[in-house]
Order: sequence, then structure tokens, then C-alpha cells
Amino acid sequence: MEKRDLIRIAEEFVVNSKENYITEEMAISEKVAGMKIFDAPIFAFCSADDECFALLKQPSAIGEHFMLPREWMPPSKTVISFFLPFSEEVRKGNRKDMSWPSEEWLHGRIEGQILVNKLCMHLRSELESAGYESIVPSLDERFWSNTNGTNHETMFTSNWSERHAAFVCGLGTFGLSKGLITPKGMAGRFGSIITGLHLSPDRRDYENVYEYCSMCGKCVKNCPINAITMENGKDHFICSEFLNKTREKHSPRYGCGKCQVDVPCECRIPVLHGKDYRLIMSNGKAICYVKPRGLL
Repeated sequence: MEKRDLIRIAEEFVVNSKENYITEEMAISEKVAGMKIFDAPIFAFCSADDECFALLKQPSAIGEHFMLPREWMPPSKTVISFFLPFSEEVRKGNRKDMSWPSEEWLHGRIEGQILVNKLCMHLRSELESAGYESIVPSLDERFWSNTNGTNHETMFTSNWSERHAAFVCGLGTFGLSKGLITPKGMAGRFGSIITGLHLSPDRRDYENVYEYCSMCGKCVKNCPINAITMENGKDHFICSEFLNKTREKHSPRYGCGKCQVDVPCECRIPVLHGKDYRLIMSNGKAICYVKPRGLL
């Protein structure tokens, strides 16, 4: 089995899956019935032994509780990461009212995650049928995520991170709002699989964790509860409190996503940034972009 085989299987699954469309029975209202949730996925692959995974155990990244690919599955050889970009319908719907999540976005967040999980399990099944042991960390019984408590250091963390795995694989870099900016933007959902199948690692076409972010501040302006600042990025506590309010208002669904729409990185890497620019950092914070010498 090769990369193109997995990508083809995933594309066919997304196109043909009934879960990628909102049925009349599950639709919050008639206007979203029949809506497509995701466009075609994009993929990236890296070695299970990539040294960047070990760096995620540092307190400044995730922490010692982050489990390495080989801790999840000792014979692992490759980490597969994918990004499912939200359809234009989902993104457009969430641009209309910047105070509360749209019906389209609520479906994308909840029903969309159901599809992500099913795609992960489908790919795992295909890999195992081909003779390669594989696991989906986020669906494994050992996976945990902590979003409760009062300690900034122990909240909002987990022992596996889809965004960080995507970063290591080469899918993109982080933005000011802590989302990951991919070639298809940041409005969407991530998934990953660890497998015993050896696949050649993709090139990470960046060096800095914020390299694709133009630091334009649009996500700061979009945030309905001022949870994002240019100086400190996103405050997860403030964001979480608002998500709880959306859950109360739209139960059993919840979400927001205002920092992912109507921004330059909604569905692409910002035009400002490219190979002509490099991000200057100071004490872990972005200061400015500069052009290296020789680039006009």
C-alpha cells in the first residue's frame, strides 16, 4: 500500500459517505438540510521516530504526558495526518453573524467530527486488512483530554494532539488563534493514524511554529469575547467559557469558529507570507516579518 492508495481511499470515503451531508432528520433547520460538510482531505506523512515528537514532551510544548508514536504502538513506523477542510457552505454560514456560531458551523463541529472519526477507523481498517498494525490515538482507550479544572498548566491538554501531529507531519504551522494553518487554511478538522506501514516522510516546508501566520490580527477582531490578543494569542479559559455558553444555547451542539472564518488563513496560507518572508520571534512571541537579503 502506498500514499496514493490511502489518499484515494480517503477521498472516495468522503465523497460517498452519507455522513458528509446533513439529512433532513438531523438538520437544525431546513436551510442546512442537504449541506455538504467537508471538501476533499489533504494528507501529510512523517516518520514515527521524527525527533520533533520528542520535543513535544517539553513543558513549553505539550508536556511529559504527551505519548510518542512508539509509546502508542511500539512497532509504529509512520504517522499519517490529514485535514478535512470545511465546505464553502459551512464557512460562509459562519461569517454572517460574528456573535454566535451558525447552524452550518454547529453541524460541521459535531457531525463533522463524527465523520472524521469514521474516516480514521476506515483507514485503520484498510491498513490492517493489508497486514499493517495501526491505531487511531484519539479513539484509543488510553487517550485522555483535560478541559476541566482551574490550573492553567494542567488544563486544555491531552496525551495526543491532532494539531501538533499535523505540524510534525508537515501539514502546516500554528496561527495566533492556536489553530493550524494548512494549504487549505485552518477552517476544518484534523485526524491521524499511527501505522506499522513504512511510508516516506513528507518534507516540512517550514521552520518556525508560526511561520504561516501573517499576524494580521483579524482573528483578534473576530473573536466575540476578546479571547485572543496580539501579545498573548488565545486564552483557552475565556474561549472555553464561551463554548460552554454556546452549548447551553444550542445543546447538544456547541462551537464558535469565528477565528477560523473571514480571516486571510480561512482556506489558504496568507498571501503576505511565503518564501520571501521570515518571522522574527522574541521570547516566544512574534515581532514582525522581514525579507531576507537578495529577495526583492
